[in-house]
Amino acid sequence: MADKILAGRTAIVTGGGRGIGKAIAQRFAAAGASVVIASRKMDKLQATVDESKGLPGRMLAVPCHVGRKDDLEKLVAATEAEFGPADILVNNSATNIGQGPALEVSDEAILKTYEVNALAAMRLIRLTAPKMMERGRGSIINIASIAGLRPQTGGLVYSSTKAALIMMTRVWAIEFGARGVRVNAIAPGLIQTDFSEFFWKDEGYMGELKANQPIPRVGQPGEVAGMALFLASDDASYVTGHVHIVDGGAIAR
Repeated sequence: MADKILAGRTAIVTGGGRGIGKAIAQRFAAAGASVVIASRKMDKLQATVDESKGLPGRMLAVPCHVGRKDDLEKLVAATEAEFGPADILVNNSATNIGQGPALEVSDEAILKTYEVNALAAMRLIRLTAPKMMERGRGSIINIASIAGLRPQTGGLVYSSTKAALIMMTRVWAIEFGARGVRVNAIAPGLIQTDFSEFFWKDEGYMGELKANQPIPRVGQPGEVAGMALFLASDDASYVTGHVHIVDGGAIAR
């Protein structure tokens, strides 16, 4: 079990009921943080809370549709009522409903994907960053993707939202740095989660990955969580405005 390097700190993790978000939430709780996890599916959230009861940090589940402004306001209010203002924010929730040829993507899919993948992060940061700056400390971690760093056939909408999140990360880092708030992004490659199962269950895709990726396997959620723990901790006190790639070397070529 990790040292309690996040003891006394409060974290919000969206999409915390499964996959990467769950792994990050549990890693933070193992490091002593009080963690609020949020998503639409309360059963997944509660299962994560139940699994985490033996960890040093406390955990609270809050049902939240990140695409709804009032839900985000309730999430932050519930966090502050239970644990106090957030010291750490992880914008992890995402959707990918616009996958397909660029000319065939509907307006509805575009708007929905941007609302969840980009606008939700902007809204949550507006709700949490001011109090972080008042206290002179904070770490914001945006879960982007290597899809936001290189073109992806059929991924116009998803890739562009992740590219937007990366650029917003850099702007926030510039604006918040002097006030003690660090902002970084993590860009995972293919990680074995429910969200990405279309890819890692595809034998042809995996065959190509294993033939070309320096670390020839799919990544695990815990491998992203380790990077998130570093960025949330004081070990990363001089790190801001960067995209930290966790992809097995996929884009090194």
